[in-house]
Amino acid sequence: MERLQKVLARAGVASRRASEELILAGRVRVNGRIVTELGTKVDPHKDRVEVDGKRLVAEKPVYYVVNKPREMVTTLDDPEGRATLGELLRRIPERVVPVGRLDYHTSGALLCTNDGDMVDALLRPRSGVPKIYAVKFQGHLDVEELDALRNGVVLDDGYRTNPAEAFVLREERNHTWVQLTLTEGKNRQIHRMGDAIGHRVMRLSRQSFAGISIDRLKPGDYRELKRDELQQLKKKFLNPYRRAREAAKGA
Repeated sequence: MERLQKVLARAGVASRRASEELILAGRVRVNGRIVTELGTKVDPHKDRVEVDGKRLVAEKPVYYVVNKPREMVTTLDDPEGRATLGELLRRIPERVVPVGRLDYHTSGALLCTNDGDMVDALLRPRSGVPKIYAVKFQGHLDVEELDALRNGVVLDDGYRTNPAEAFVLREERNHTWVQLTLTEGKNRQIHRMGDAIGHRVMRLSRQSFAGISIDRLKPGDYRELKRDELQQLKKKFLNPYRRAREAAKGA
């Protein structure tokens, strides 16, 4: 028997947190009965679980990396008619959800899976997942400005960013390309960091997430994670998350 929200997350319906919201909203039925209790346990192989009238079928956990194109929203649909990640994910045989989001104008690495535990492990703040970006800044950055990115800058809401890795990839006539590695993910953080040092971000692409790269992947393409990549994700993020969760239960 497993908790209902875990079953939903594993089936790729949503992350565990989002699955809890589905349950509380009365959108989940178990054996024909609406269930709104988060502690409900089910047998995914015997019980009939439905979300919005559609039955879930337990699937083997799968893990993909997608090279999200620019000018695409990281949602399954969009009322404004913009291109969505959902259109891209429909090409993947299994039903998967993205691990986090990328802004509309940001391209690059986005992990997608039907493993709810992995989603939660990678998104929890204390995980310190490294995210590597190629950033095109307006103008030329001097040593002090690069050091500010490395040591932390104060954003418009007073938050000071954590230390980051930053080095110049190349300089153009009116722009500077910088490789920036973050271990946190505030809303539009890199754009706000650029504003804080007086250099607007003109282009942004995430090259790697949690050590998973989009090398040789064209925009809109995807691939399954390699065995060694998945092993590293489990070792660095999933297993510590599960140990912490079990320790919290026993406290």
